Amino acid sequence: MSLADPPVGFGLTSVSQMRWIRDKVGNYFRSFQTSGRRFLILWKLPFVLCESQSKGTLLQERQPDYTWAIVPRGAERMDNPVVSGIAHASRAQTDARDLASLGYKQEFKRDFGGFSNFALSFSVISILTGAITLYDYGLSMGGPRQMTLGWPLATVGTLLIALSMAELCSAFPTSGGMIHWSATLGGPTWAWFTAWLNIVGLVTVIAGIDYGCARFLLPMLGLPSKSPYLLITYVLLLLSQTLINHYSTRSVAWLNDASAPVHMVGVVVLIGALLIFVPKQPLHFLLQASSSSDIHAPYAWLFLLGLLQAQWTYTGFDASAHVAEETLDPRRRAPWGMVMAVVISGLFGYMLILSLTLVIPSVSQVLSAKGADGSPLPAVLAIVQSGLGSRAVIAVLGLTVAAMWFCGLASLTSLSRTIYAFARDGGMPLSNVWSRVSFRHKTPAAALWLSTTLACAAMIYSGAYSVVTSISVVGFYLSYGIPVYLGWRKKSRWIENRGPWHLGNLSSLINVLALVWTGFICIIMVMPPNTRAGWEILVVMGVLFVLHRLSGKHKVRQPSAGDEATQ
Repeated sequence: MSLADPPVGFGLTSVSQMRWIRDKVGNYFRSFQTSGRRFLILWKLPFVLCESQSKGTLLQERQPDYTWAIVPRGAERMDNPVVSGIAHASRAQTDARDLASLGYKQEFKRDFGGFSNFALSFSVISILTGAITLYDYGLSMGGPRQMTLGWPLATVGTLLIALSMAELCSAFPTSGGMIHWSATLGGPTWAWFTAWLNIVGLVTVIAGIDYGCARFLLPMLGLPSKSPYLLITYVLLLLSQTLINHYSTRSVAWLNDASAPVHMVGVVVLIGALLIFVPKQPLHFLLQASSSSDIHAPYAWLFLLGLLQAQWTYTGFDASAHVAEETLDPRRRAPWGMVMAVVISGLFGYMLILSLTLVIPSVSQVLSAKGADGSPLPAVLAIVQSGLGSRAVIAVLGLTVAAMWFCGLASLTSLSRTIYAFARDGGMPLSNVWSRVSFRHKTPAAALWLSTTLACAAMIYSGAYSVVTSISVVGFYLSYGIPVYLGWRKKSRWIENRGPWHLGNLSSLINVLALVWTGFICIIMVMPPNTRAGWEILVVMGVLFVLHRLSGKHKVRQPSAGDEATQ
């Protein structure tokens, strides 16, 4: 029997028949011809592929270290769906083994590539959400100088934290993110508080995002921005994001992939229109120090308070870590996703803020602007309306609403994975419920609906928008600071096993600077006029402390095979 005359034709080949091909073709690549058609065989590939692809026919045998596939000759290019599917499956199985070495079973589909991982964090940061919704706050606190100097200052401080977290993410690429880093380096108590602070930050950030989205959406629909309409719209927006997260991880990845270009292209178009068609202030206007705040304090203090605008924008970039178990090659791609989300957001956000500030006709005019129904008009919309007209305002509204919706979708993804990972390790009440994964959709359905319920409750209770945003910033950055501190203090315990993405000899220096910025920003965020946020954070910490003491011992699994950290 020869290669030109195999036992059966090309198609559904049995394992024994595939062994015949294996015996005849012993190299990695070898072609053969049958029925007048030439095919290529790929030999000893370290994966098992379970699905057929659109081009060629993939055939498999479950062996411990190899499998094979038959594809049409010339189809071996990596951009071919067959071969890209082979590479995807090979990488996914390697990542599953890596996750098993950390003590966890692969339960999610790995539908996130490098760009999708980046796009998730980029969408959560959402410069069109943070930079626009709190533009009034920053401008009223520190005037144009706040916009010019505050954003880059917050960007550098945030990047220090992101770099420190990325190094830990490369070492421990699990859905728990900061929870598992804290468990490994500090034990269950550190992990328990890290988890709950991160959950508080995520719940309040979703509340702030979707409530802001409702505020911008209602004027587009011609509805009044009053409480009943706001709350109903808020719930409907949240429900739409929940349903998409529930039914398809792939849809979430695709939508986040679409979100990044929407943000970038939208920002570039808006910047171009402002700089080309709108009269501009002289450049020295960008350094003008002014304040319209009711707080009587030195300008330097008001400037620091105004950092809330930029710092709230830079929350949620840990989303890249929370989908590490759904990302291919997470030890490299999740850290890069986290860091690049901050870098790209910083660049595009700064260009947007400078462009808006440069075309302000009058600071007092845009801060006191009113809409057609007499309700306050956001400063960004007042700037666009005065320079580009009402139609441009509608376009900016639409772009902002879309960006906020994408941001809420990505934030809900991150929160549900955090709750799932925490419950999987027994850290929550009713953990066996919240750690369930939908058999059909391979999504953490129970954790997802709990996330939605908590976000609804947070917005109804909180009242003030700036209070919600302040709580989210403090909750996030405390949960970021804990593992960074532990990683710095106990670096000798993990540095030899760090991942391929690391900071080298600059690691400790960057860690210390990140901790200084974290402490500084957490203090600033609870100063007047946001003292209520400070008191509520203290209440939250008190409740967590009591709950921790009364709920007995806690088990939080460390990311290492077979080990648990027990208090």
